[in-house]
Amino acid sequence: MSAAEDRIKQIEEEIKKTQKNKATSHHIGKLKAQIAQLKEKIEKRNSSSTKGEGFLVRKSGDSTAVLLGFPSVGKSTILNYLTNANSKVGAYEFTTLDIVPGIMEYEDAKIQILDIPGIIKGASKGKGKGREILSATRNADLIIMVLDVFQPEHMEVILEEVRNIGVRPNEKKPEVKVSKKKMGGLNIVSTVELTHLDEKTIHSILSEYGIHSADVVLREDVTIDRFIDAMEPNRAYIPMTIVVNKIDLASKEQLEELRKKLPDALFVSADDGIMMEELKERIFVDLDLIRLYLKPQGKKADMDEPLIIRKGSTIEDVAHKLHRDFVKNFKYAKVWGKSVKFPGQKVGLEHVLEDHDIVRIIIKK
Repeated sequence: MSAAEDRIKQIEEEIKKTQKNKATSHHIGKLKAQIAQLKEKIEKRNSSSTKGEGFLVRKSGDSTAVLLGFPSVGKSTILNYLTNANSKVGAYEFTTLDIVPGIMEYEDAKIQILDIPGIIKGASKGKGKGREILSATRNADLIIMVLDVFQPEHMEVILEEVRNIGVRPNEKKPEVKVSKKKMGGLNIVSTVELTHLDEKTIHSILSEYGIHSADVVLREDVTIDRFIDAMEPNRAYIPMTIVVNKIDLASKEQLEELRKKLPDALFVSADDGIMMEELKERIFVDLDLIRLYLKPQGKKADMDEPLIIRKGSTIEDVAHKLHRDFVKNFKYAKVWGKSVKFPGQKVGLEHVLEDHDIVRIIIKK
């Protein structure tokens, strides 16, 4: 155990012993900030020491989803079903690790599915090449956590492991903005009532980051942990779908009990194809993809091959995807669909598009 890891254990023990109330929240905030920075140092050190190890797979398709779970939970069977055996599926070796990619076609979208090696408890600390395996989740657009129906307790282990490497599944980025100044102290403004933090706690946390003068704006009732996350640059906020596999082997009573514990999970049997089409739909929905149809000047819109983009994308995002010069030479766009008040409405780069919109981009000549 390194000195940093030993110090983290000491601080965690101090937090456990500290009575939690308003009077001690600033002290707990300070300790948690120290832990976050120590973990960041360990992460950087481990990243540099394992440089060149692990694996990287070039992204392809419209989005990428990663199958994450313990060994033998049926991830490869799920991959084979989702990719329908029509996609090229091969194993790519990177040192001692294998990753198997496939393409799932659904609702005109081509979604890359990656089956990565199974993880074990302690993966985030390097057990079983766990750090390299978990690193694949950071670049994904969706994490598909696969659980064995008889071992649902693995969910908490997996969540702890991905959180330890800075991934925040199913969380949004904290609505906190800290703008450092050279002088003037801290100016804290909140647009909501703060029930977890007070100014003293914010001061304590920021002082651990060497920040003593800044404008702090909070648009969310953040906890201490969420405020610290806002200060850490390596956090990745990624949606996650929970899949419980092998339901064909469990009793009705077991499934009913498990459904109560995991109401948002999708219960499937990859071997028998049970609920697997529903899994395809869930992946598409959780990726928040929308379809756009492009209309060239003087021609009808191409309704056969839509452009697939993420929900919340703007005309500027579309222009970037089409050609690098489209933004530079952009004049205006015309849109037909739910995102506009009337058909063929002129819009600018900042216009947010909706599913099934028809788009025509006009550029300067």
